Amino acid sequence: MEVMENGGGANMKGLLNKEMRHGRTAHNMSSSSLRKKSDLTLVSKISCGPLKDMLVNIQEVVLGTKLSILFPAVPIAIVAQCYGFGRPWVFALSLLGLTPLAERLSFLTEQIACYTGPTVGGLMNATCGNSTELIIAIFALSHNNIALVKYSLLGSVISNLLLVLGTSLFCGGLVNLRQEQKYDRRQADMNLLMLFVALHCHLLPMLFHYAGASEGVTAESSLQLSRAASIIMVIAYFAYLVFQLWTHRTLFEDHDQNEEEGDTDSDEAVIGFWSGCVWLVGITVIIAVLSEYVVETIQDASNSWGISVSFLSIILLPIVGNAAEHAGAIIFAFKNKLDISLGVCLGSATQISMFVVPLCVIVAWILGIQMDLTFNLLETGSLALAIITTAFTLQDGTSHYMKGLVLFLCYIIIGACFFVQRTSSDQINASSIMLKSAREEVFRA
Repeated sequence: MEVMENGGGANMKGLLNKEMRHGRTAHNMSSSSLRKKSDLTLVSKISCGPLKDMLVNIQEVVLGTKLSILFPAVPIAIVAQCYGFGRPWVFALSLLGLTPLAERLSFLTEQIACYTGPTVGGLMNATCGNSTELIIAIFALSHNNIALVKYSLLGSVISNLLLVLGTSLFCGGLVNLRQEQKYDRRQADMNLLMLFVALHCHLLPMLFHYAGASEGVTAESSLQLSRAASIIMVIAYFAYLVFQLWTHRTLFEDHDQNEEEGDTDSDEAVIGFWSGCVWLVGITVIIAVLSEYVVETIQDASNSWGISVSFLSIILLPIVGNAAEHAGAIIFAFKNKLDISLGVCLGSATQISMFVVPLCVIVAWILGIQMDLTFNLLETGSLALAIITTAFTLQDGTSHYMKGLVLFLCYIIIGACFFVQRTSSDQINASSIMLKSAREEVFRA
């Protein structure tokens, strides 16, 4: 009888873990590749219960990642800002500090999801996957720096499609030269379709500027269309979540049973529910502080280093801020797990373009800030080329290193384009000033 109970308990535990995995997204699975198992030998010898729990939480949250070596950058950045050290150093340290914090935010979201069930957990993972970009964008909006919002979010989409996906396919192809790497095209097709919808919503407001009307009428029409399109994009994204988490959930799951069996232990919660909530709030606050530092010091870093703000926002911010997620995608490509790598790259690009960007437009609308979906011709062209190139690359369901190399080289070309582009501080805020003056002109008329 005892054997049957133990066996039944083990089976029930396995079923629970399998069900909880349904709430995990590729974003969380990629971040988990950078986690390390904590050694609780010394902590377990402490007799005081509250102190023991606190030390366990600290060890799991702070030291439970391979990126823990970057955590000292967080207090150094805060001290540097408080004592007026060089602002370019504050910018650099804040970026370094955001790297492990973004990975830990993903870890805590997954820990809480273990207690909320697969549906709520999957919804949390899907909506909080790019929290760092959203926080930076909100602080940039609060400083009325609309160009920085657009640049940073555009850079995140392009880096996911070309840099991260290209590096994953290239490295995975080299390691698995004698194997044909395959992936599920259905997941890729769905994400690319959503990206084309986002491109559609960016192109139409920009075309108003070439319609031949006066600048004031054009700006006002573009703003109104952008707000309407943003509402539609958010609705489409939530429909996509229903498709991903309920009606067609199997399309977005990893079907390698051996890998799932090996990951059973990693699916178990290592900290309590309320502890996870407290840590989640605390790390979110720290990310908000560092994000504000980034927004406040990016112009000083641009002037000091002689690099345009557009390059720092489109190229540097996404690379450093999402380094943990990107490294995870490459690691899974090494293991010939391209479905997860594609889920990370395409899923993150879809979330930013279809949720974060329109949400910023809506938030700006609420705050009385005139932000639209219009990019300059260069930025819109770069986005279109990135999406179209990625769509052609993934059309046959197989991969090799040459496809990854082509995507990576395309990213290098776009990066070089923004590196040689020189944008003055007056031009950086030109879009917001133009919208404001255009609307005033319409009202006066």
